[in-house]
This record gives sequence, C-alpha cells and structure tokens, in this order.
Amino acid sequence: MSRPGFLIAAPQSGSGKTTVSLAIMAALSRRGLAVAPFKCGPDFIDPGYHQAVTGRASINLDGWMCPADFVRATFDLHSAGADVAVIEGVMGLFDGIGASCKEGSSAQIAAITGAPVVLVVNARGMAASAAALIKGFVDFDPQVRLAGVIFNNVGSDAHAGLLRQSLAAALPAVTVFGCIPRDESLAISSRHLGLVTADDNPLSRAFVDRLAQMAESCLDLAGLIELQIPPGPPFTKGGVNSPPFTKGGQGGICIAVARDAAFCFCYPDNLRLLREAGAEIVFFSPLADRGLPPGCAGIYLPGGYPELHTQRLAANGALQAAIIAAIHADMPVYAECGGLIYLSEGVADAGAFVGVFPVRARMLAQRKALGYRQVEACAGSLIGPAGTVARGHEFHYSEIGTLPAAIERIYRVTRQGRELAAEGYRYRSCLASYIHLHFGSNPLIAPAFVAACKAYRAMSGAGSLS
Repeated sequence: MSRPGFLIAAPQSGSGKTTVSLAIMAALSRRGLAVAPFKCGPDFIDPGYHQAVTGRASINLDGWMCPADFVRATFDLHSAGADVAVIEGVMGLFDGIGASCKEGSSAQIAAITGAPVVLVVNARGMAASAAALIKGFVDFDPQVRLAGVIFNNVGSDAHAGLLRQSLAAALPAVTVFGCIPRDESLAISSRHLGLVTADDNPLSRAFVDRLAQMAESCLDLAGLIELQIPPGPPFTKGGVNSPPFTKGGQGGICIAVARDAAFCFCYPDNLRLLREAGAEIVFFSPLADRGLPPGCAGIYLPGGYPELHTQRLAANGALQAAIIAAIHADMPVYAECGGLIYLSEGVADAGAFVGVFPVRARMLAQRKALGYRQVEACAGSLIGPAGTVARGHEFHYSEIGTLPAAIERIYRVTRQGRELAAEGYRYRSCLASYIHLHFGSNPLIAPAFVAACKAYRAMSGAGSLS
C-alpha cells in the first residue's frame, strides 16, 4: 500500500535543503508524527541532524553504491510503521556521477522509491524567472514526479506573491507548499568537511523549536503529508541482491564497533547487515573505554574525526594495547578512514595512536579525496574471497605516509572506470582503508566478516556476550 512521504530536492547545492528538511522533520515530530528520515547519497553529517530532531536513525539511500532493489527494499523496511517518510536529497536534483547519467543522484532515488519531489528553490533575485526554472525540472525526466516547490530566501510578502502568481500561470499543476523569508540565523555551522557533525554542534532545543515554528508558519505541512509514495514491487527472496531483512538476535558473534565523538560515521545498514549475518553488535568508545567489550571476536573501527580528539585517544594507552593484542592474535579488524588513521602512529606530532601501520597521518589545507570508489579484492580477506567487488565513498582532508611493502594492498580501486592507486591495507587479519564501503553493495561482505569472526572464535575460544 502507498505511504505518506516525499523527497526534498533543489536545483543546486546551497539552496537550503538541509534547513528545510530539518524544519519539516522537527515540525511533524512535534505534532506527534513518527517521521522516518532518509538521506540521498553517502553523506553522514546530515543524517546525524535528522536523528537529533526525529529520534530515529536516518538511513542513506544511494543508487550508485547499492543495487536498486536493495535501495527500494531498504526504504520500505525503514519507513514501515512511520507516519511519514522524509528523504533529503543531495546536490542538485539531477546531479550524479556524470553529466548524462543520474546514478548517485536524488532523481535516481525518486525514481526507485516513487517518492514525489518537493523542490526547494532559492528565490533570491528571482520572480517570474523562477517559473521558467521550475518548468525545466518538471519536464526533464518523466520518471521523476515534481509535486511542488518551496521558495526559500523570499524577500517580502510582495515577492512571495509574485512567485506564486508566476508559477500558477505557467504551471498550475505544481503546488507551492510555502515561502520562507530570509533568515541567516537559521543557517547551520560549517567547517572543512562541510557541516559540523551533530555531536560537535548539537542543535539546541531553542534552535530546533525555531525551525519547527518556521515550518508551521511558512509551510503547508498538511499538504506535504498528503503526498503519497506508491508501493514498491514485490521483493524476490533469494535473489543475488536480496537482503534477508531479518531482525537477527542476541547471542551471536560479538563484533565490537567503535562509537563516540571521534568515530561517528558508520552506515546504519552496515550494522544491520552484520546483525542479519549473525553478529551481535556491541559499541565501545576509544575515547573513554579502557578495554574492548568482553568476548568480542571482531572489531569495526568506522570513520569520524580522530584528528579532533588526538590527546584523549593518545592518552588511552590501555585500549590501544588491547587492540594491538587483538590484531596480533589475528582477530578480524576492519577500519575505514578515521579508523585507518587511528591504527596509524598518529596525526603529525599530536601523540601516539595504535601504530600497527607504521606511518603518520597529516591534515591538509585542501581536500585530498572525494568521490565514489569501486574496489575489487585481489586476495581473500574478511570482506570476502578474491574477486569480491564492493562500492563505497571516499572523503578526507588527511593523507598517510607511504606504508612499507610488507603491508599488503589488496584493493584494486577504480573511479568511474579509471584505475587509482592500490589500497586496502592488510596487516595479519586487520584490513584498513580510506574508503567507506557500503555493505549493501555486495551481499557477501557482511556474511564474510561474520564468518571470519566465527573462525577466530573457534580458533581462540573467545566467547560471545550471550
């Protein structure tokens, strides 16, 4: 059956998608509605804010990293039981990995899910021209249904009137769901990696209240929640990309997952898929905990900002010693980006980290890497046998020194078909990379990781937490 929901998009980045999305989520949540939040693309900062205002984990929907049937089934799973689903887009509506391809775009997610699109248009300096702009988005792709618009940065009531009149004359079927006046105080802080994380810049109750009040006073919320997403096609169990979507259970193989202000980026579906493969996820804090969770048979060190917490991480020598001992005992350890840096000798001269990779990281003034990556494993590892192909995303302002030849590079990395430097650094049973893999890109990854942890437990006698 259909369900209430819509996708918030824009003609271009900087139009106000995040502010508008948060305002709508906050207002609907304050009305007592259960809001299921989603984010198009690989971003992890916006989902943190979504969770802060809705109380529910925000799920990434990415049509380049993951197959379409996985995306649709994931959307259905996480929106089930919610009163309304709100998907925040990425970049401009049709901006993806290439000029003539909508892979990785908000438009692709709209087509896969069937979500109607609400376009946030920065109306500063425009009146009748806004209708011409919107007409182009209406006609561009028949698979994408533009249901309406929200005008942002509106200068006055008179300006709002001109915008509404011009759109009504040119596109009477496109609904204006509201006009938002200019208010620079509602902007969210930025820094070198885009928006500041929700952990580093928690939204105050007063700020969220202002967002909700703005949505209540400026937007047609009743009209928005009347928008419907049609039911998806039946999901075929047993297909190559068919996630089982079982709940998993307690008493499985314990995988310790780092989670705190320094390690805050992990796709929620990666953990879900590990649970479904038989893992029991137990969180720990490299900032605060002096040891690993008892009985763990594997470690997952996700991305984040260890460079902002160097002193506290370096001071926790007890946990570092526990991780070193686990690696030397051949416990499976998987690390991405910030996790890779944590396993290095540290950041510049800021103190010692774990040091199993004998290099230091340094922060750069400009971005080092950004974009989608495909990896092919040249050897068997904890993500699967040789030949395993996975997709992910890379985004960082740091670089590490050259690792010695004794450290294996098991990833053949490509970007849109162009080969990049070999990556995927392996030391014993520890695999680390700058690339954030989405486990939904290949159904073998999560079971392979769990199987490696089971083999370690059988070999070492490590117990579970059950």
